[in-house]
Amino acid sequence: MPRLELNSNFTDPDAFYAALTALHRDRSETESERINARLILLLANHIGDQTVLEEAISHAVCDDDK
Repeated sequence: MPRLELNSNFTDPDAFYAALTALHRDRSETESERINARLILLLANHIGDQTVLEEAISHAVCDDDK
């Protein structure tokens, strides 16, 4: 059964962070939220495995949010 990869798996984390921040620069909060929603759905579709997606959802909730 696939598991969620929690160790760093980026080939270039700095480049990803730069691209993500550039994507949101000069956008309204609403535009950024829509972009994030589309990005989440694209990546979830790429992952595809319901168990992995549910594990990711559970990890995404911070203790402060409970």
